[in-house]
Amino acid sequence: MTATEPEATPAPAGHGLVGQLVRFAVVGVLSAAVDFGIYHLLLALDAPTWLARAISFICGTTTAYLLNKRFTFGDAAGGRGRLAGFVLLYATTFGIAVGVNALALYLLPEVAFKASIAWVISQGTATAINFVMLRTVVFRAR
Repeated sequence: MTATEPEATPAPAGHGLVGQLVRFAVVGVLSAAVDFGIYHLLLALDAPTWLARAISFICGTTTAYLLNKRFTFGDAAGGRGRLAGFVLLYATTFGIAVGVNALALYLLPEVAFKASIAWVISQGTATAINFVMLRTVVFRAR
C-alpha cells in the first residue's frame, strides 16, 4: 500500500453470509424508502412522472451502493471500478426485473393480486442476483 492509497476499513462484525444477508435486507428497505419518498415528493412538486421515477431510482440506487459498500460488505478499496461494477449490475438486474415481471404477468393465471405477485417474483429474482453478485464480484475481498 502506498501513502496515496486509502486503507481499507475492516468488515463489520458478523460479516459472514447470514450477517450480510440481514444487513443487505435492511439496506434494501432503507434504499426503497429513499426511492419511494423522493418519487412521491417530486410528484407532489408536479415533476413529470418519468423524471420523478428516474431521479428517485438514482437516489435509491446511490443509497444502496453507499450503504452496502460501508455496512454490508465492508469498505474495502475499489474506487471507480467498484462503482462501475455496481452500476452495471443494477442496470442489468433492472432489465431482468422488468423482463421477469412481464414473463410472470404472461404466465400467471388470472388471479387476485396478479400484478403484485409478478412484482414480488421479479423483485425477488433481482434481489437474489444483486446479493450474489455484490458479494462475489463487486464487493469481494481483494
